[in-house]
Formats: sequence, structure tokens, C-alpha cells
Amino acid sequence: MTEPHVNRHHLPIGDRPRQPVTSIDVRDQDPPHTPPEPLRPPKDAPNVVLVLLDDMGFGAPSTFGGPCRMAAADRLAAGGLRYTRFHVTSLCSPTRQALLTGRNHHSVGMGVTTEMASAAPGYCGIRPRSAATLAQILRANGYNTAAFGKWHQTPAREVSPVGPFDRWPTGEGFEKFYGFLCAEMNHWYPVLFDGTTPVEPERRPEEGYHLSEDLVDRAIAWVTDQRSLSPGTPFFLYLPFGATHAPYHVPREYRDRYRGRFDHGWDRQREITLRRQKELGVVPEDAELAPWAEGVPHWDELSAAERRAAASLMELYAGFAEHTDVQVGRLVDALSAAGALDDTLFVYVLGDNGASAEGGLGGTLNEHRFASGIPDSAEFINAHADALGDATTHAHYPVGWALAMNTPYPWTKQVASHLGGTRDGMVVHWPNGIGERGGIRHQYHHVIDVLPTILEAAGIPAPAMVDGIAQQAVEGTSMLYSFNDAGAPDRRRLQYFEMVGNRGIYHEGWLAVTRHGTPWEMVQTGRRYFDDDVWELYDTNVDWSQAHDVSAEHPGRLRQLQQLFLVEAARYNVFPLDDRMTERENPKEAGRLDLHGDRRTVTFHGPGLRLTEETAPNVKNRSHTITAGVDVPVGGGDGVIVAQGGRFGGWSLYLHRGRPAYAYNYFGLRVDKVSGGDALAAGPHEVRLEFGYDGGGVGQGGTVTLSVDGAEVATGRLAATIPYYFAFDETFDIGVDRASPVTDDYPVADNRFTGRLRWVRLDLADDLCSDVQSEEARARFRAAHD
Repeated sequence: MTEPHVNRHHLPIGDRPRQPVTSIDVRDQDPPHTPPEPLRPPKDAPNVVLVLLDDMGFGAPSTFGGPCRMAAADRLAAGGLRYTRFHVTSLCSPTRQALLTGRNHHSVGMGVTTEMASAAPGYCGIRPRSAATLAQILRANGYNTAAFGKWHQTPAREVSPVGPFDRWPTGEGFEKFYGFLCAEMNHWYPVLFDGTTPVEPERRPEEGYHLSEDLVDRAIAWVTDQRSLSPGTPFFLYLPFGATHAPYHVPREYRDRYRGRFDHGWDRQREITLRRQKELGVVPEDAELAPWAEGVPHWDELSAAERRAAASLMELYAGFAEHTDVQVGRLVDALSAAGALDDTLFVYVLGDNGASAEGGLGGTLNEHRFASGIPDSAEFINAHADALGDATTHAHYPVGWALAMNTPYPWTKQVASHLGGTRDGMVVHWPNGIGERGGIRHQYHHVIDVLPTILEAAGIPAPAMVDGIAQQAVEGTSMLYSFNDAGAPDRRRLQYFEMVGNRGIYHEGWLAVTRHGTPWEMVQTGRRYFDDDVWELYDTNVDWSQAHDVSAEHPGRLRQLQQLFLVEAARYNVFPLDDRMTERENPKEAGRLDLHGDRRTVTFHGPGLRLTEETAPNVKNRSHTITAGVDVPVGGGDGVIVAQGGRFGGWSLYLHRGRPAYAYNYFGLRVDKVSGGDALAAGPHEVRLEFGYDGGGVGQGGTVTLSVDGAEVATGRLAATIPYYFAFDETFDIGVDRASPVTDDYPVADNRFTGRLRWVRLDLADDLCSDVQSEEARARFRAAHD
């Protein structure tokens, strides 16, 4: 029984008053001492399960009329509610930060993803302590808490063994965390964390491993333990999948279930989906398809090869979506079997942003390749069609499918100005709290409304103070009022939107927007000026899908909303606007702190270290030297000395058949290798790689020199290098190449250096894009770091 005098406004809750001692002898104590009761949530507080999918548009899941079969979402919707006007921020990290804090993304420093953070308050990537997370609040009120899956909220420079760890999941209220902290992950060979400890899967794909299945296995085990050991304590389970973000990794059987299902193309699919949406009642009968995005080909404009490539990529995505939902279904079954489902507030958010257009007009087998301006041809994709979904591919479907998966709305992920980027389906299931089964709710809501909804359902107030820090106001509005009142008037009547310069403002049905950029143009070729952006106006009271721009008919209304956007943007730290995308992945370009700062020499001791790209020394677009002290065992040494990235982009310094070798994987298109000399004899050696960058901009080539014990053994050239990012889902590794391999010279996983690796030192040129190409300049660079 919860004590009525418990002050839940100040967290953590203080200790209950102790009984006074009234006797020297315990037998004379009156009244006898009673053991202190553990802190409990308010009476009848439900369990909470919050599931979040990645990169799924409103028109993708069957639950909202889409072609991707999602039986678990359908089941929960049949026993609960569908929300048809639920909105997110149009990009992953911002939505996640807003979801768990109940505040707008700029208010909590997450105007873009963690990898694109800058120094500006709304974009710094650092959650202020004045905005406690949902997990912190629930845990401090007596809930058990756990998270399994994609986090993507920790500042990029803090994801290393030196932390700090207070903005990792276990520092933000989750007692248990198992998952990854970056933007995306290889689902066959993931690099994960258990709490703050780097771990790797206990099984491999050939043994039946898949990341989504692993996450749910562990979530079910955690819930089972909670129910077994403390059945009276409510739990909060957060399950943010890496799916359905690229890479689309899924067992072949799920891909093949959709064989031929998308041969009719994306134009026809939009029509089919809209018809189903009207039948379900998730859009009104008079809803229209929004205009097609400019510059995107219609299906009948594609060649036969292009249609085949596009259809196969959509088959892959649909299989990936269904497979993910099947795992959610296993969790639902486990809750039901444990007798916990009826008293669990289950919130299933079907997308952290709209469907992604980041695969380009034709789709790609390597999204990092496309992001650097290298598209794949349809013929190339078709030649590798049999491999789609396996560990050799890093696929993403074309823009046309993203538009279709956002039916009936316009545009896509990143485009916060249009509903295709911001409106996603949401299902809420809570039999003990919701009377209607299979209901539909059309109230206007935003992702910041989830936190206050859960707190109200649990009877817990938003705290005024957490850990001695006064809390900024929760900006979300509870949705609980709509749970049992389908006709309740909207309580959210105003909401701004902004992402990389795309802007919008909603007020009482009116929506003023301006699209600043095109989401599949990841690298800018010239500056776009915000003053040149054209604003549009929509009356969503009569135009459900943003199909008719009425700015010409209502210029006064448009001006009012533009002014209102300025007010809201100033209020929530939206300014200064910043439209840079890939460029901001470079800390110097973005203006954010880098773990290594201006250090030009970094030495690592011994094998095993694992770093993200953001915390590794930055070797891109600059000359650098890598030197390693190794002891070769009797019989010869083999394996990786140091590597970064994997089969979709990266480099590796290693011994192959005892000889020193260097491999540079250029976006998976080719692997350039330099090796030479004799196999190293047993004993100590110094292996050295020198890379002299050509200069003249990013992504240029350079010269490679390998030496052993001061003697040059091989030279070579790279025609080009990776300019911006090796891979979100790969790591910088000492003594091993984790996840996918840079080169086929060594196997996946079993590639550790077989000798003793004493130290590895990286020496970096003073400036990025340094023009070090002459022998004299290279000699000066060597001398400076010897």
C-alpha cells in the first residue's frame, strides 16, 4: 500500500521516517519495529511497454492499410486503439529524445542526430538535467526499468570506455540495457553493449542469430524475472528496434513471402493502400493522395531492370517489417502467458519518422555509398538480388517506395514540413484502462505527449525537482483524455516542426510549411538560403492529407502562421537554423567537441579496444601513420592489428600468411591491398603504415607505404578514399575486426591477431585535407612523428 504522504514531486523520494527506539532491550520495544517497506508506485499503476520501430511510414503497416503484414500490431489494435494523427519529429535521435523526455527535441538539445550535433543549445546533443527521462521518473517512483534495442541519444563523444556514462541508458533511468547506441546496426553481426560493457552475440547467423530476435529474447527473459521475483512491482520495458532502418537484414523466408507482391509498382501501391485506409477508417472517405514529389520517376517511367531492382528491394523491406512485428508478437504472447497483458499499458509507435528516402531514386546495396554520392545501377542491384537481406548487403529501397509507404501523405523522413515525414501510426492497448476494443482516435497528438500520458495512467506527477535540479516544464499533453472518449476535442492545438531547415507550424487545423531541402541529396552542392524558401498553407480540417496548397487564397492566415513559427522557434531553441547534413558528421565542421580534440598522436596499449567512429582518431581526408609493436609467435603470426569499418567501407592493417598487409575497402565496390616482404619471423617487430593524402578536397586518393622494423616492404596507391563516414554500424578495433570484415583475406569474427599486440600508435597530420604528396613533405611528416 502506497503511503499517502509520499512526495512524488521531488525525486528521489526521501526515506520514510524511522520508528523511534523506546527500549534498551528489543523485547521491550513498544511498538515493535517493522521492516521498512520498499517504495511502490501508486496503487493500480500499470506495467508499461513502449515499442518503437525505426524508419516506418504511416502507410507501411497493415494496421494502417499498408502492404507489410503486421499481425501483432493488428492484434493490439483490435484489442485497443489506433491513433491516426500522431506525429514525430522526422528524424530518429530527435524523436527518441522527445519521446523519453516529454519535451520538444530542440528544448532538450536534440535538433538533429547525435552524429550531427553542434555547439548551438538546440543542437548540442546533450539532454539537460532539467529534463528528466521517463525511465528516471518511473524508476524513482518504484518501477523496475529496462531498455533493449537502439538508443541513439548519448552524445557521440561519450560513447567510449571513458564515458562519462550518465547519459547512457543506465545513467538515464534504465536499470538494464542491452542494445546499441548508434544510428543503425548490422542485424547479423551487431556490436552491442550490455549496460556499459561492450559485448557481441553469443551465436552467429548460421546458428540462427538475428538481432531483433535477440532483443526480444532478452526482453522476455527480463519480464519473466520481474514477474517471478517481484510480481507486485510494475515494470517499464522500452523496446526500440533497429528495424526497419537500413540495413535491411532479414531471414530469406520472410523476404520470399513477398516475392512478386510489388511488381505493380509504387503508384498503384499508393492507390491500394489509400483504399484500405478508408476501409479501416484511419483516413476519411474524402482523403486524397498528396501530390507526387518532384523529381521522382513514376513506375511506368522506369526500365524493366529498374522495376525489377525496385520491386526486389521493397520485397526485402516488407519482409524485414513483418519479421520485426513477429518478434513483438512473441513479447505479447509472453505477457499474456504471464497474466500481465491486461494490466499493461502497451504503446506501439510504428515509426520514429516517416519512411526513409535515403536510398536515393534507384535504391542501393550500400546506403553509405549512396550518402557519399555514389549510386548503384539497377543492373548492379539485380546482379546481387539473391543476396538481398544477408550479411553481404546493406540495402535501402528507392525514394518511390518511401513515398508509397507514407501514403496518403507527401514527402518523407527528414522533411518535417510535410506529413510524410512526421505522421506515423500508433497503437495503444490497455484492457484494464481502455473500454473500447478496436477503436480509432483522430485527436491530434505528438511524440512528446507519450510521457505525460504514461505518468497520468500511473498516477505519478511530473516532478518539479530531480536530483536537486529544478525541472523545465513538460511540453507534452496527456492523451489519456481520449482513451475512453472518441469524440473528445483536441487538447493539442499548436505544434511546431523543424528538421535541417524544413519547417512547419500547426495551429487549430491550419498547417503552414516550407520544405528547404531534398532528403536524398545528402551532400550539398551549394548553399540554400532560408529566405528563398517558399511557404505553403494547408487547411487540414478539410484537407486530411496535405493535398491542396491554399496559400494564395489565404495570404493573411499564412503570414500569421509564419509569425507564430518564429515565436515558437525562438521559445524552443530552434534557432539558428542549420541545413547541413553529411558535412556535420565532421566535428570540426559541426563545431562540436571531439573526444580527441587537437591531439595528433594517440597510443593504444594491448588488444580488445572497441571505439565508435566518433570516438576513434579521425584518419579521413588527411595524411597519417599507424605504427604497431607486435610479438610474433613461433610458427608465425596472423590476424588483424587494427581495423576500422567493414565490408561496406573501411580499412585494415593486418598480417596475412605472416606478411604485413593493408586493405582499403572503398564502399564495398573494390578493396585495394598493399602487402609485401617476407613472413615475419618469431619475436618482436614494429609494423608501420604511412598514408600520404593527395589533398585538394575530401575523398581524394593517396600513397601507401608499409615497412617492418624501419625497412620499406611495399608501396601502393589509393585512387580515392571515403570522405565522410565509414559506417554507423561498424567500429574501430584493436587486435580484431568486429562485425563485417574489411577484406576477405581473413574470416568474419575469427580474425584476432594470433601474436601479442603490445601497442598501436596513430599519428595524424595537422590539418584535415592536408596536401601531403611530395616525398619531401612525406619525409617531414615522418620525421615529426618519429
